[in-house]
Amino acid sequence: MIGFHLLRTHKGRARYYRVDVAYNLFGEYSVLREWGLRGRPGAGAGSRQITWFSNLRDACVAAEKWQKRAVGRGYDRLIND
Repeated sequence: MIGFHLLRTHKGRARYYRVDVAYNLFGEYSVLREWGLRGRPGAGAGSRQITWFSNLRDACVAAEKWQKRAVGRGYDRLIND
């Protein structure tokens, strides 16, 4: 699994953005994106979107695009997560 974990603190509220690339049993690649307020338990903690791709290259290009967009919006990439 390839992943990016990003964090942004704005006005005292920590937000997270996560992008993961994974391979499934059907021979497809998925890009999972999750975002929301950090530290909020339960189902309402954030949002999630999964996008499917037929090859790894397209999935990685999309994941990198979403990661760059998040960095442009003020998120910092976490080294240790």
